[in-house]
Amino acid sequence: MDKIVLKGLHFYGYHGVFPEETRKGQPFSVDVTLEFDASRAEETDSINETVDYSAVYGTIQKIVEGDPYKLIEKVAAVIARAILAEYSLVQAVEVTLHKPQAPIDGHFDDVLFVIRRERS
Repeated sequence: MDKIVLKGLHFYGYHGVFPEETRKGQPFSVDVTLEFDASRAEETDSINETVDYSAVYGTIQKIVEGDPYKLIEKVAAVIARAILAEYSLVQAVEVTLHKPQAPIDGHFDDVLFVIRRERS
């Protein structure tokens, strides 16, 4: 499979278990790997034969900046399902959701969740 990788997509969302997370919000970032067969795009050099990563960005933005969820696991799963539903060329997707300001009492670089889903 061929891949398109979108890395370090930054958004502001209101996801979390604690009330202050859903009230104040916080930054999130997303990395996405889209697996698909790009052979038609190679032949035609046409955007219509590939995955429009600008549109994928918009799909992810609507989810992360949209309705709040309690768990990052849920946010990542919603992103993965939306990509598979909206982009028929995508055969598998891996989503990494970063929550760098997670409410942890201690020093850390990042909290992230990785999910991979395949078309059945």
